[in-house]
Amino acid sequence: MYWSKRKKSSDVPQLMDVFESEHGQQGRRSHLLGDERPNEEGETSQPQHSSNIKAERGLTPKKKMKIEKDTPIIISEKPGLFSDDECPEESHNLQVQGLNITVGEVRTVSSELILSLDEPTVKEPSQEEMEEEEMDTKFLSGDKKKYVQKFRQFWFKIPEFQGWLAEGDSPYKAFCTVCNRDMRAGKSELQRHCKGAKHIKLMAKHQPLAPISLSEDITTEAGLPQSVTFVDLRSDTVTRPSRAMKNAMLEAAVGDDAFSEDPTVNSLEKKVADMLGKEAALFVPSGTMANLVCVLTHCWGRGSEVIVGDESYMYQKMQGGIAQVGSVHHRIIKNLPDGTFSLDELRSFFQDIDTICPTTTLVCIENTHNRMGGKALPLSWLDELSAICEELNLLLHADGARLINASVALGVPPSRLVARCHSVSLCLNKGLGAPMGSLVVGTQEFITRAAKIRKMLGGVLHQCGMIAAAGIYALDNIVSQLSADHNHARAIAHSVLEEHSSSVTVDMKAFQTNIGFLHCDNIRVDAKKLCQRLQMVTDSEEQEIEEKIIVMMLPITDTVVRFMTHHEVKKDHVKAVAKKLKYVIQEFDNMMFDHYKV
Repeated sequence: MYWSKRKKSSDVPQLMDVFESEHGQQGRRSHLLGDERPNEEGETSQPQHSSNIKAERGLTPKKKMKIEKDTPIIISEKPGLFSDDECPEESHNLQVQGLNITVGEVRTVSSELILSLDEPTVKEPSQEEMEEEEMDTKFLSGDKKKYVQKFRQFWFKIPEFQGWLAEGDSPYKAFCTVCNRDMRAGKSELQRHCKGAKHIKLMAKHQPLAPISLSEDITTEAGLPQSVTFVDLRSDTVTRPSRAMKNAMLEAAVGDDAFSEDPTVNSLEKKVADMLGKEAALFVPSGTMANLVCVLTHCWGRGSEVIVGDESYMYQKMQGGIAQVGSVHHRIIKNLPDGTFSLDELRSFFQDIDTICPTTTLVCIENTHNRMGGKALPLSWLDELSAICEELNLLLHADGARLINASVALGVPPSRLVARCHSVSLCLNKGLGAPMGSLVVGTQEFITRAAKIRKMLGGVLHQCGMIAAAGIYALDNIVSQLSADHNHARAIAHSVLEEHSSSVTVDMKAFQTNIGFLHCDNIRVDAKKLCQRLQMVTDSEEQEIEEKIIVMMLPITDTVVRFMTHHEVKKDHVKAVAKKLKYVIQEFDNMMFDHYKV
């Protein structure tokens, strides 16, 4: 309770504590209760006044004050002073040590009182309170300031926030993946939310995955599951649609694409055709189908031959679909380190009408070239290749799964890279981050024929506007982030270069886009062993680098490990990957040669 003399606000002190009587704690209780009770020496004490109150709220007396008889006083439940015409809004009766007093009521002291004046003791803030105080200020309308806290990454490690917490659309927002609700990114706000009845009920029904937590596959040496920093660099196809992309998919207009009546698909096809400088485009489910559709559309007659690079995706990773499904003979030509091939060798491979050999009909290129380290094909070479194909009356197809990455790396529009190509396949779910979908691009006549092949391969999707909307969102929003992906790949490579290792090496000159290779010496470590070690967390490693980090990469040969950056990889992830690689590389460098021969 707070007592004050009813005078001017500037003159009325805060009166919090009753004068400690000389009769000790028991005698003090007697004064408060207004009865006679023996003190420690067995003597009884007479009560001075029944309006004395008990000290509370942890306040320390500073000095004493005498209140004269017949002085008006006012009682309130809030710290503060009230003038003659002010009183608290509350109006309920309080039982204060035997006196029935209403808050805001003015009472006259019937006899002289001795009260002590107090000031609240300053409590040292806890660590959590200090963290809560570190807020950024945002100025809203009016003169009033509103303090909003930024989202903090270490909140993912708080147990009560795991399983539902995600970052919001802005640095000042958080998102509950269980309740599907945005909220302010204040720690107290999040704590209140996770204790809400609705949230608890939904959490009991659903068991969502924590943002960066592995529970079954990743264990310490003791076999206990741990929450770790997890970075997946196996491919740029591992990305998940953002909430903004999902919203675009949810709001997409749909129709039956089998009748060319899906407005969102039609918009996507026109957008991509215009971007590549072609007449028309056709939406298909995957990049593999897009390449197969293009080959079968070009090689309409039987006995055709297509020339592909020996390290190309179309030769290595399509299960021979060109021959298996299309009965088209493919002839391989050796890829050079920059993803090109010898144009003189191409000339020598050309076969026209012959009674013995198939007819060379189509030449296929890949830009960027995956297995050559994400190389963007040189513009001068593309021009020379196009001239030779025109001279020999050959068709030219570009597997442009990551064509936009090549455009960004070379600083030219994508239409420049395929200006003289007769067909192009463009993938939406690799560097662009859409969940699925590719486009076949070419002339209107070519696309009309390609639609027949798509039907034959089972690639017709009906109400697929939602998928197309993800592609439109990716082209409008993700393309601008590709240069950051390229920089992140070079940063990871540079961290390996700084170790001057002999067990794991990197060629910085080979880095152009978001794909990178690590080369293993095959003595202390091979590609498979390096990838396995990057997925482990040892106790000694955790103690030394003070962090649990899991990095996923892909062995593509016995000695080469591939990694790909993508738009979900941020600067903090790059730092974590660099820290992990440095520790693991030093570990392999310190091994004895005779014990670790492969």
